[in-house]
Amino acid sequence: MGILDGRRLLVTGVTHDTSIGFAVARVAQQEGATVVISNFGRALGITRRIAGRLPAEPPVLELDVTDEEHLATLESRLREHVDGLDGVFHSIAFGNPDTILGGRFLTAPWDDVGHAVHVSAYSLKSLTTACLPMMSSGGAIVGMTFDATVAWPAYDWMGVAKAGLESCARYLARDLGPQGIRVNLVSAGPLKTLAAKAISGFESLESMWSDRSPLGWDQTDQEPTARAVVALLSDYFPATTGEIVHVDGGYHAMGA
Repeated sequence: MGILDGRRLLVTGVTHDTSIGFAVARVAQQEGATVVISNFGRALGITRRIAGRLPAEPPVLELDVTDEEHLATLESRLREHVDGLDGVFHSIAFGNPDTILGGRFLTAPWDDVGHAVHVSAYSLKSLTTACLPMMSSGGAIVGMTFDATVAWPAYDWMGVAKAGLESCARYLARDLGPQGIRVNLVSAGPLKTLAAKAISGFESLESMWSDRSPLGWDQTDQEPTARAVVALLSDYFPATTGEIVHVDGGYHAMGA
């Protein structure tokens, strides 16, 4: 018996078998959940291929969180596979690596900055509200952040977008608490995902993280992050909302 037995989840951002979304879908299934996964555009074909590598091959939906039609039809498309939702995992972010990342903070154009904020922060609200009709019995929303309380090398406007995501999660927690819906984020250390590889200079964090984390940090292991997400999606945190749980080997707590 798993901690998600009987639970129905939507897991977004399953781009590759090294992605955090894939690890969350795998652990959630191992804990008893019924999972639907999503992606869009050119990545959708990859998602459909790797879905078969999960313990049970899940349905795959096309979902672009900036597409109003995709959001408006999400409920009906989900109902083809599940009769409700108990949890949603938001693992969606994008910033043009050629304009807003890699040391380009002072030169980034607003159009690219605005798109990054839309995809990486506002989408938490738009995805959540699209899923609300499926969550009549309450449930949990969990998203991914990268500690936005400080400025990181190379992260630039994506760091600002993550700050918006963190604030958005708190306001959602405020407004959805009366409906029995918890909203929390997991702040993971740097992981070797496709998204991280696209950020020029982000690799400078690698040795620093290993040196400063009291528990150590394996950038190739998504399991600890996935377990934290699954725990927050379960009933094991029934009175926790608006929280950011750090899964970073303890790096965030060290001064030097």
